[in-house]
Amino acid sequence: MKIENIKINAYGNLKNKDIELNKFNIIYGKNESGKSTLLNYIKNSFYGISKNKNGREISDYDKYLPWNEKEFSGRIKYKLDNNNSYEIYRDFNKKNAIIYNDQKEDISDNFKVDKKTGNQFFYDQTKVDENTFMATAISMQKEVIVDNTTQGILLQKVANLAESGVEDVSYKKAISNINSRLLNEVGTTNSKERPINIARENIKKYEIDMQTINETKNNRYKIEENIKEKSRELEEEKEKEKLLNKISEILEDQKSEEEKIKLKNNIINENLVKIKNLDNKKDNLINQIKKEEKVPEKKSLNKINILIIFLLILINILDFIFIHNLIINISLILLLPIYIIYLLIKNNKNKKELNKFKEINNKIIAENDEIKNQMSVIDGQIELLENSNENTKKEIENSKIELNNNLKNNKEKIINDFNGIYDQEYISNLFNNNIDLLKNTNKRKLNEIELELHKLKLDRNNIDPELEKLIHTEELLEIEEENLTKLEKRAKEFELAKELLDEAYEEMRSNITPKFNQTLSKNIDIISNGKYKNISINDKITIELNDGRYISAESLSIGTVEQIYLSLRLSILNEISNEKLPIILDEAFAYYDDNRLEAALEFLSKVDNQVILFTCTNREKEILDKNNINYNYILL
Repeated sequence: MKIENIKINAYGNLKNKDIELNKFNIIYGKNESGKSTLLNYIKNSFYGISKNKNGREISDYDKYLPWNEKEFSGRIKYKLDNNNSYEIYRDFNKKNAIIYNDQKEDISDNFKVDKKTGNQFFYDQTKVDENTFMATAISMQKEVIVDNTTQGILLQKVANLAESGVEDVSYKKAISNINSRLLNEVGTTNSKERPINIARENIKKYEIDMQTINETKNNRYKIEENIKEKSRELEEEKEKEKLLNKISEILEDQKSEEEKIKLKNNIINENLVKIKNLDNKKDNLINQIKKEEKVPEKKSLNKINILIIFLLILINILDFIFIHNLIINISLILLLPIYIIYLLIKNNKNKKELNKFKEINNKIIAENDEIKNQMSVIDGQIELLENSNENTKKEIENSKIELNNNLKNNKEKIINDFNGIYDQEYISNLFNNNIDLLKNTNKRKLNEIELELHKLKLDRNNIDPELEKLIHTEELLEIEEENLTKLEKRAKEFELAKELLDEAYEEMRSNITPKFNQTLSKNIDIISNGKYKNISINDKITIELNDGRYISAESLSIGTVEQIYLSLRLSILNEISNEKLPIILDEAFAYYDDNRLEAALEFLSKVDNQVILFTCTNREKEILDKNNINYNYILL
């Protein structure tokens, strides 16, 4: 792989930079000129910039975000070993980069996308993740430490690279850390007072507690079942109560209407009694009607009395003619006036009697007229009562019809309302039963059920404290079982991690480390100008001298250790990827002497990898010029 062009719009203190790169490149700049910024730009262009601090004081994003600039972007053009060219444009404010092929087509969707880090194009192309890239391809400023006090650290990094392929990871320490964490975080079968042992002991204790209070739980279950049953019975009786109340209301209304009909019948009967009484009263009045007194016949003076007077006159005449007796004559003469007087007196008396009879008859007539008036009033009353009875009878008939219709409709409504709860026959029969008796029975049953339900709830409340303990124990048992499961899973993870580390370590020792040793020996021979021929890195680092002796790396000079470290990184670089990744060095030779620097530069000029060397001195340029090594010089 070769980086061909770097274009920076704005990144940190770098702005509007366009840099062409060749195989061997020296990027010169004084301190704080932006060398480390450019190196970081390359790395973050490939892998994306992080907004997380990751233990540092400030994140890369915040550190390199330009001030007073809208742009925070750039582009890198590179070619893979198969000669396919790509350009990556990245706006660092966004997670994903845009990748173009050599036809300038956007092929970003051809690569996997990670939710956290974004497009994984560079990993898909090189099979190297960011951490490995930083541990092998890039050597940051002052990473090669050369003072005596830190020689052990540098040797450990070399050993780590040989053991695990990562300079910050030691196989032995990793195994030791896993065992330590396994013991502290989980525990083993032989350990005591460790999480897994405590969890197992707690589970045994909680299981014993569960056995002692399981009977309480069963009793609680039975009580709950009884409560449910009684609650169901209570609901049924309440439904029945609703039904009975509705029927009772209907029957009460029916009864009320029947009472109205009964009252109307009573009114009819009362009217009949009144009519009968009026008839009797009428009969009595009829009996009270008096006959008129028979007025005496008026004697006609023109016939009898006139005849008598005529006879008396005739007698007096005859008397005067034939009888000349004075006494007889006087007597007969007096007889006529006397008789006339008598007639006058009698006539006067008859007039008085006639007047008297007339008064009596007039009184009788008046009384009879009053009686007739009363009888007429009675007839009117009787007629009104009879008409009232007729109307009332019609009202009763209509009321009976309406009552029957209402009863029928109300029955149908109740049957529909309680459809699915009670059948039609049952509801119909209730209308024919003593509803008050049924209501009393229902009420009594409701009271009994509520009392039983209350007792059951009291029993449940009394048992609840024990159940709370049971629930708490169950929760603790569940927590401990989950904890034990997690711990056992964690233990398996630790064991699996150790197995994988063992397998990886054995793979390194069997297959990779020998290649490393061979490549490393070749590299160190070149870098050290033949002073050191063979390097063997297994459990420790061993160097073969020219005289055939083997010495431990601890006895070597710091400079030699630095050479081994650089050589090992370069050896690993070509093993970890299917691409020959660029070698990027930032002030990596700041503490090399001239001889070692010359050997290192000559070695780097011969490797197949692209070299990008950041420096703030002219030593590298002078040595390259001296040895006629071709290079690309870039001034920041």
